[in-house]
Amino acid sequence: MKLRVPKVGWTIVLAFLLATTGLACQAGPSQPGPSAALQLHVSGNKLVNANGQTVVLHGVNYSGAEYQCVQNHGIFDGPTDKASVTAMKSWGINAVRVPLNEACWNGESYVNPAYAGKNYRNAIKAYVSLLNANGMVVILDLHWSDGPYPSNPQGCDVSQAVCQKPMPDAAESAPFWSSVASTFKGNDAVIFDLFNEPYLKQILPSEDAAWACWRDGGSACPGFSYQVAGLQTLVNAVRATGADNVIMLGGLNYANDLTGWLTYEPSDPDHDLAASWHSYNFDPCNNPPCWTSQVGPVIAKVPVIAGEIGENDCADGYIDPLMAYLDSQSTSYLAWSWNAYGGCGHAPQLISDYSGTPTPYGAGYKSHLQALAREHAG
Repeated sequence: MKLRVPKVGWTIVLAFLLATTGLACQAGPSQPGPSAALQLHVSGNKLVNANGQTVVLHGVNYSGAEYQCVQNHGIFDGPTDKASVTAMKSWGINAVRVPLNEACWNGESYVNPAYAGKNYRNAIKAYVSLLNANGMVVILDLHWSDGPYPSNPQGCDVSQAVCQKPMPDAAESAPFWSSVASTFKGNDAVIFDLFNEPYLKQILPSEDAAWACWRDGGSACPGFSYQVAGLQTLVNAVRATGADNVIMLGGLNYANDLTGWLTYEPSDPDHDLAASWHSYNFDPCNNPPCWTSQVGPVIAKVPVIAGEIGENDCADGYIDPLMAYLDSQSTSYLAWSWNAYGGCGHAPQLISDYSGTPTPYGAGYKSHLQALAREHAG
């Protein structure tokens, strides 16, 4: 999500999670280890399980691990216990997207060691294991990264990973994905979302230039004060570890624009790429004609996962028709966010407490997922 989070010390960001609803198949009995969750790969334009059956993810984002550590407040911003996961499952959630911070994972020197390096990695591994054991797919997302960017529209021009940058940095993002992929390879119930929300169209002179920078990085990204890692570089970093996990790639304009995605799609020897799309009521592509003309052609070719959907008015008037469209296309979506910040008036918050009490916005999402569950059961 687009956040105006200034320098170290601010404490607001967002999140979301998953379950066993709307699947063309169902996971087996819950048991310890990743085998309890669906093992996914790409077949044509669908996500499929190990038996080749189509899978549709309905989930949430659970924000916190991208900012708590670098703000010296811990690792997660809320519980990561069985009770909190059970609350998610009661909504019909089968997937959770967990935003991460590369400086904390990599153990960079400016992060408190208590919340970085091995401690951070072990906490993420434990949470992934708990979610998987409860039948949930996990999407790991590189949300905050290094790189000085003086013109940052997020109001954060420092080089540290304390805010959202326009593109990943070559110095730390490629090592981050090499390490994450090495950690979770062999567990195809984990999806890698390479970079949260690129916003290059605000920087480069043309649409083609922005998409070229998105894919190629380096010299294709003039005007940056740090070396940019293109998404092809990050795909290569993941595959070089031997990991064959599904990889998500968010489009331009904070992942709301997929118009050049098929033309500039990176090469993947495993053919396991999915397009990541974000859709909020305040985004440019926020209406059915745009969904049909811009997103529909991508859905026809590759899996699209709407990694973030939501609205900032504490209602469900936007997500209801959006979910109906995505359902009609058998396309996955995850709402922002499963965080209890005390109300959804200033940001899309699904819950008012971690037992799963919904906000008015969350009530619309919950009722939709439960309707899908009843339809599937019938």
